[in-house]
Amino acid sequence: SDTVRSTRRSPTEERNPRSMNLDKLPLREAIELMLAEDAAIPKKLLAERRNIERVIEVAARAFRRGGRLFYVGAGTSGRLGVLDASECPPTFRISPDLVQGIIAGGQEALWHSGEGAEDDADAGGRAIEFRGVTGRDVVVGIAASGTTPFVWGALREAKRRGAMTVLVCFNPFLNIPHALR
Repeated sequence: SDTVRSTRRSPTEERNPRSMNLDKLPLREAIELMLAEDAAIPKKLLAERRNIERVIEVAARAFRRGGRLFYVGAGTSGRLGVLDASECPPTFRISPDLVQGIIAGGQEALWHSGEGAEDDADAGGRAIEFRGVTGRDVVVGIAASGTTPFVWGALREAKRRGAMTVLVCFNPFLNIPHALR
């Protein structure tokens, strides 16, 4: 099967036991708790530095070869990809075509939740086809749980077209079939 599954419930779907009573905490304690949780992130990112380096090298190589970078996501993940892509032209003085964000449900989904859009794998594939992704491009799927069908539809189509594909997720229990790696 080429279905991506999680062998256990994704931590992204779980409540953080340390913040169960966040709404009842005094403001100062709530702020301290949020900042303490955020402080744990750099150590986790440092553990992924080799993977981060590889993705940056792949994207830089793609740019040198005339390729593009695409972020693909649904909901907040899609919005963050679109936001990052939209910051690249003014920050790095590059063409808006070089880094692009694709969000399930299209532009409307930037402002309003598009129920069901994230579950449409075919739409993810069509978005890649519409943008003419080729083997020179890099497609980065962003999916907190790692199982979003729209994202996997895009990654499958990008891989079929020879593009380098990357998944950014936060689920250590993800089971990705060999054919999709």
